[in-house]
Amino acid sequence: MPRFRLLVAYDGTEFHGWQRQEPPGAPPLRTVQGVLEDAVATAIGGARVPVMGASRTDAGVHAVGQVAAFTADTRIPVDRLAMAITARLPEDVCVHRADEVHPGFDPISDCVSKCYRYSIAHGADAPDPGLLFTRRTTWVTRHRLDLAAMRATAACIVGTHDFAAFAQANHGRESTVRTVFGCTVHEPAPGRAVVEVAGSGFLYNMVRIIAGTLVDAGRGRTTPDDVRRALAARDRTAAGPTLPPHGLRLEWVRYGAHGSEP
Repeated sequence: MPRFRLLVAYDGTEFHGWQRQEPPGAPPLRTVQGVLEDAVATAIGGARVPVMGASRTDAGVHAVGQVAAFTADTRIPVDRLAMAITARLPEDVCVHRADEVHPGFDPISDCVSKCYRYSIAHGADAPDPGLLFTRRTTWVTRHRLDLAAMRATAACIVGTHDFAAFAQANHGRESTVRTVFGCTVHEPAPGRAVVEVAGSGFLYNMVRIIAGTLVDAGRGRTTPDDVRRALAARDRTAAGPTLPPHGLRLEWVRYGAHGSEP
């Protein structure tokens, strides 16, 4: 039976995250996985099949490069599959690519790296009408941020570390050691900052805590040495705040075995 890989984008504002949630005795919550499984079942005209995602994004988090996969028989040509599924999705989700892949392809375990970005507007002296159109995807702070200080602190994040200080309590992982391949701070426009973090994998809320720590650095409240001490102490209280979910977006997921780049 063929297996298909999907490249999925969504505005996470109205979703309870990626993962399907069916509380006992209550209607299912609206999740990206849930609406995608509904759309796939309707498109292929068969039974509902599991659609596995590479990253279980939280409520309010967005994506342009989420990767999902399912196994099913369908008469729809693969070059028309993305359009067929998207036509049955709500307007805040779309499938912008579909490929047939190796039957053993696993979007989670085959992943070798992924990248998130956090978008920030900062230091406005007057109301910015542009934020009316990006308010669902950009976190706003009135404080003017020192991006050079943020970049210097971001460099301390890169590498293989125990990131216990950058994970929410009860994260559910046996190991808190992760490898960050890159942590950068860009200035796409005056008064805007974008934090990008790429790594082999992330702990619960890890990227939002990294972004919060870099914002503290941009305000002069945290130094590179503070970050090094937090990593060594493995103490959540030593790192910065967890920024809200709406500024976060999953950019891309890359693979090694069983497939090339999505």
